[in-house]
Order: sequence, then structure tokens, then C-alpha cells
Amino acid sequence: MPRRLSRALTRYDTAALMKDTTIKLVVVLGPTASGKSSLGMALALRFHGEIVSADSRQVYRGLDIGTAKVTAEEQALVPHHLLDVAGVEETYTVSQFQRQAIAAINDIAARGHQPFLVGGSPHYIQAVVDNLDIPAIPPQPALRAELEARPLAELLAQLEELDPQSATVIDRNNPRRVIRALEVCLTSGKPFSGQRRVAAPLHTSLLLGMQWPRAELYRRIDQRVDERMRQGMVQEVRNLLDRGVSHERLEALGLEYRFIGRWLRGEFPNEQVMVERLKYAIHDFTRRQLTWFRKDTRIVWIEGNDVERAEKLVEGFLES
Repeated sequence: MPRRLSRALTRYDTAALMKDTTIKLVVVLGPTASGKSSLGMALALRFHGEIVSADSRQVYRGLDIGTAKVTAEEQALVPHHLLDVAGVEETYTVSQFQRQAIAAINDIAARGHQPFLVGGSPHYIQAVVDNLDIPAIPPQPALRAELEARPLAELLAQLEELDPQSATVIDRNNPRRVIRALEVCLTSGKPFSGQRRVAAPLHTSLLLGMQWPRAELYRRIDQRVDERMRQGMVQEVRNLLDRGVSHERLEALGLEYRFIGRWLRGEFPNEQVMVERLKYAIHDFTRRQLTWFRKDTRIVWIEGNDVERAEKLVEGFLES
């Protein structure tokens, strides 16, 4: 972690608990392949800003092609924070992100720059914007081992019974997230969703959502999957395996890593079949992202290519 941000974490550990709505935060969010990074870059360049990434996988080193991580050249144009802050073998939590993102936002503002929070991970965004009081229940190794030994379908059925709200929005193909939700439910005796309470907001936020017609969004998703395959996505997964990353860990690193890992294990007859099923899985994931985002009436939705409107909205927000 950069030394400056490390100092900021210490400096703002107490401040992060206090309401400071004098800082204006611009959030750019949306589903996969909607163009969040491009819009965030354009706005940051226009308003002398810096970007805090709100992507649950871009925090990991070595996940570059599969997460559409911004390039070194793009980072030279606009400073980015919370990229490559954890080893892929680690489990980076929402609470870690919340603490570090708030520190980065405060540090950016303290230096006279405009903070932008850009990404598509709903829990990460909500943790910062709504200052979630995340349940402080530590991992339960014995319980976790017991849950890990059970089929995912069985775990999902139990989560649907104990916490229907979490079961609706959770990544149902990610065993780690399902197990964590169950772990909190079973340990506390309360639904996981009911324990993520909203506290007083730390900043004044403008939420901009990227939207496209559904058919166009799916076309963009498919095009990006094809481009990632050309860029060497399969080799990126092979490199992770060569480093000792297990197939079980790949399952928790997102759809691209999950499907390519399974193909390398021989679970698909050929690459073409794997790619087509990956595209459909991302379509389904995108629908769930949109279901989550559509519940938030604060989001101002803009057409994906309407940069001019986004700039006017940000300008009005910052001048208000």
C-alpha cells in the first residue's frame, strides 16, 4: 500500500467515524461492460479528480485482463486508488474496503482534488456511500469447514430459508459469499441482510448510473469477453495456477476465472462452448446487478454514451 495512503488510514481512522458531509463524492456505477471506467476517467480529467475503484476483484494483484483493470497508461493520466492492494491468495473483505476507501476519499479531498468512486460492486459502493455498519462477526473456522463440505445448492436453499433478502442479491455462484452470509446468520441468529445497518453518511454523494438497452448491453458484454480471450485471458488463469492458486480459489474470483478454470480442468468439451456459457452467465449476473441498483432511487441514470449530460450533472452537484 502506498505510504501516503497508509498515513491517511491512520489519520482518518477516527475521522471516518464522524459525519463530514462537506466532502462531495461523485459515484459512477453500473452493470458489467457499461463503460464505468471510461466515464469515470472522462469526469476525473474534467474535474481535476482521482478515482477510488469500487471493484471487488480489482483489489487483487494478478487479476488484470479478467477484471478489465485500467492500464498503467490510464493510471498515469488519472490517479487510481485501491487497485492491486491484496494478494490473490488473501480474502479481502468489504470492511477492509470500506475503511481504506474512506481514507482514500478523505485524502484526495484534503489535497484539493475531487474524489470519484467508480465501480460495479454494489456492496462496496453501499458500504462507503451509506456508511454501512458491517457486522463484526469474525470467521468461524469449524463452521466454515462444515459449510464448505456441503453442496452449493444445499447452502443456497438454507440461505433462502434464513435470509431471503440476501439470497436474492448475493452472487449465487460464489460459494465464499454464500458461506459468509450463512456464517453470520448461524453465528448471530439474525439475517445477514438485517445486520448491515445504514449509519449517518460520511459524505454528500451524487450517484450516476450507466444504462444501455438490454440487447446493447449484452452485445457489449459478449464483445468484451471475446476481446479478453484475444488479450490472453486463458494464459492469465494459467499463470495464476502456476503460482499455486487453487482451482477452489479461482471459483471465488469471478465468472471469467471460474469458467476458464473449469475448462482447463476438462469440464467443457471445447473453448467455444466455455465462452458461450460464460457470456450467458455474465448476462445473468448483470441482471442481478441491475436488480440491486434499481432499488436505489438516488441513482441518476444516464445513457452510456452521454458524457455531456454526466458532466453537467457533476458540475451542478459540485457548485450546489
